[in-house]
Amino acid sequence: MTEDVPPREDGRGDGAGEGAGPGAGPGDEAAGVPEDGSADGSARGPEDGSADGSAGAPDWRREFAEEARSERPDLARLCLLIGAVADPTVTRHTLDEAEIELDRLAGLVPYSTRLTGDWTGSLAGLLGHREGFVGVAADYQRLESSLLHEVLRRRRGLPILLSVVWMEVARRAGAPVYGLGLPGHFVVGFGDPADLNLADPFAGGRAMTGTDAELLVTSATGEALDRSMLRPAEPGAIVLRVLNNIRAWAAPRPERSDVALWAVELSLLLPSHPARLRYERAELLVQRGEFLTGAAEMEAYAQIMDAVDPESATTIRRRAQAARARLN
Repeated sequence: MTEDVPPREDGRGDGAGEGAGPGAGPGDEAAGVPEDGSADGSARGPEDGSADGSAGAPDWRREFAEEARSERPDLARLCLLIGAVADPTVTRHTLDEAEIELDRLAGLVPYSTRLTGDWTGSLAGLLGHREGFVGVAADYQRLESSLLHEVLRRRRGLPILLSVVWMEVARRAGAPVYGLGLPGHFVVGFGDPADLNLADPFAGGRAMTGTDAELLVTSATGEALDRSMLRPAEPGAIVLRVLNNIRAWAAPRPERSDVALWAVELSLLLPSHPARLRYERAELLVQRGEFLTGAAEMEAYAQIMDAVDPESATTIRRRAQAARARLN
């Protein structure tokens, strides 16, 4: 899944995607998560899920895993739980306040919009102009831009988080809304996806045509729009993309490897995720000085890669050996 990328002067993304790493390619298929969330993908940290392990604190990671595996995952709740893992000051009250704010905003959508069907115009007027939800280039440099409770507070965020706000408000108001994960930029659509009735929440709700979408994809990838890019995004795919953005934010900041680690671990708790994230987690553990644990996970991933890419498996085992040697 391609991350959201900073807009150029014309407001479009540059189409930068994730870096690949050992295991990309044949080992990049989606993988299920063991029911116990382990190895893989176990979310590390105190058993109760709190920052300090205090008794009675919410186990945010367990709640995230349970919601992600539910029959109908709640997109807003999953995004809010990401924020709870990221921010130790978040409480149950914080999440309740965020849900209440989404309900309040939905209550401000004119009822007549259900009759006119002008959801783009109505939501642009409410969210983009009256409430001030809009994106700016500097938002790409802030972790808060990927945390829903902060986006609701600041009225600023990445395209995908602003789109989540639009989707959740519109859904509560009765709109036939969906998210569209175009390369480098996330937008929302209304009605029949074939009609391409789109809006760009990052631009305050600017209406988009099919031609606009084609131009955006071409500028991001250099290629023509593929119809497969126009499929509405499922909650799990949206959440994975949010976590990808967080990993991309942390990547050039080695001092924030803690952020990269929990983002990877939450990704691994999703029912479907790229298998190579297991290797990325192992690398982060080694980077953070957990050499034996990281090496063991590298070796476990190498066993998976044996069947699809023996050469990469050999490389990974060498890196595991090098990680163990750092203890000597």
